[in-house]
Amino acid sequence: MSSDASVELWLDALSAERGTAASSLGVYRTSARCWADFLAARGITVEGASRTDFNDYLASLDARQLSEATIAHRRTVVRSLHRFLMAEDHVGHDPTSMVAAMKRPERLPLVLTMAEVDKLLETAHALARDGEVGLYRQAGYARRAALFEVLYASGMRVSEAVNLPAAAIAPGARSMIVKGKGGKERLVMLHDRAVEAVEVWRELAAAYGSVSDKWLFHAVRGGGAPLTRQSALSEIKEAAVAAGIRNPDRVSPHKLRHAFASHLLSNGADLRSIQEMLGHADLGTTEIYLHTDTRRTHGMVRDLHPLNDVGPAT
Repeated sequence: MSSDASVELWLDALSAERGTAASSLGVYRTSARCWADFLAARGITVEGASRTDFNDYLASLDARQLSEATIAHRRTVVRSLHRFLMAEDHVGHDPTSMVAAMKRPERLPLVLTMAEVDKLLETAHALARDGEVGLYRQAGYARRAALFEVLYASGMRVSEAVNLPAAAIAPGARSMIVKGKGGKERLVMLHDRAVEAVEVWRELAAAYGSVSDKWLFHAVRGGGAPLTRQSALSEIKEAAVAAGIRNPDRVSPHKLRHAFASHLLSNGADLRSIQEMLGHADLGTTEIYLHTDTRRTHGMVRDLHPLNDVGPAT
């Protein structure tokens, strides 16, 4: 049986027996194809894979510096596929059995400090103030500064921000309604800097002749399309390089959302309020989301506290 046939049999079973959603099946198919393509390069089908092949596959994923979550997902997909093939008597062995979990050095998530966020925002604003770059580029820089300010002021997801309607922020308003996951709406607050940045973006876009009655963050040329998530990611990485932020390749719009929550927590905000502002369905999600801050604090106490090396009192 070909690798494609094996994968499709497994996906059909997931759909029929577990009612797996079509969107999830698409993700599983992509991960299973990654395994099948790796084997095909060795002249092997999925049914002919050995334990050595599986170990080498995991090593290749690690060598590509994929995230731990991605590697864990692809590992799980391959295991599920081969367990199905075993259960259906299509193969006589499971190459994924008895393979020890891979150990990777822990890499703490990047959490932007308040100083780094200030530097990132100021760099974005400085570019937006530079009239010598031409009105088109200046308007684009102003949109970037406005987007960064809104993300950090509100903690909203970048997917929520790029889909904000043109009327989301009324002139002079200090709050707006955001539609989050599952169509749920929540009220988010904005500070003066964010509102002013949006006004500057609107003014420069209008001066260039770009006005949208549909999108708040729209394309500078024409205004007919919204800013994409990919463009937002590219722009924040570019701004991070210009601002001299550490590890700029790891900076993303999501880091501003995390910084919003982390900085609120550091300044005394309660988890319940942060949960509501982030739009999390339950408090547990917020606790997990901010768990890295707790680990970082424990590490600082362990490494920096002056009494850490002092023995117990007698």
